[in-house]
Amino acid sequence: MRHGVAYRKLGRKTAHRLATLRNLVTSLVLRDRIRTTLPAAKELRRWAEWVVTLAKTGTVRARRRTAEIVQNPEAVRKLFGPIAERYRERAGGYTRILRMGQRHGDAASMAMIEYVSAEAPAPASRKVKEKASTSAKGAAAREASAKKERAPRKIAAL
Repeated sequence: MRHGVAYRKLGRKTAHRLATLRNLVTSLVLRDRIRTTLPAAKELRRWAEWVVTLAKTGTVRARRRTAEIVQNPEAVRKLFGPIAERYRERAGGYTRILRMGQRHGDAASMAMIEYVSAEAPAPASRKVKEKASTSAKGAAAREASAKKERAPRKIAAL
């Protein structure tokens, strides 16, 4: 059981871990989507949701507390402006973690963490081409099966 385990250590000393998480939060706020390891993304989710909740309050105290964490004036402005407005009516769950498979070098589990309303990166033109080729293959398969149905069946002699 995991009694008394409050956070992930991420294989770093305390100061390094806190600096890493501050940098990850800043990058997430500025870019809306970042790619990192799965344990780091799970720990980052706690921090990212916390700063959005602080930004939604809009007080001077919350702005100062957020500035201690984020340490980038542009990111603080973005948090208290568009991001706070985007989630004004939402009670929580501002981030989403998508698993990305393993990193080639060390087989670490990778994940993409993003704010919920971020645009999906899937290209539409690629899907259209796949559907067109799939429909052509499907038409050929349907024609072949139709020919088989029309052909008279031979009954095997017993």
